[in-house]
Amino acid sequence: MVEMRVYLTQRQRGELDAVAGITGKKRSELVRKAVEHLTEWTRERRGATLREAAGMRRDRAELPDFRAMRGEPKWRYRTSRTEVVL
Repeated sequence: MVEMRVYLTQRQRGELDAVAGITGKKRSELVRKAVEHLTEWTRERRGATLREAAGMRRDRAELPDFRAMRGEPKWRYRTSRTEVVL
């Protein structure tokens, strides 16, 4: 484990102490559990957002053909030995 310092307000510290007293767990264990819960929730929410957004513009006729656009060279630049077309 990695040691880390966390600053809490007096109210947060009091509530954490109350939960620790009720559950019989150490404050550090409760903080680790809360961080794990938050990161798991964030991971799930991010995945749900990506799934909702996937293909949302698929049927939009007013948008340009992005596949064709990617195939067209936009600019050229020269490195020390070769010319690169993007």
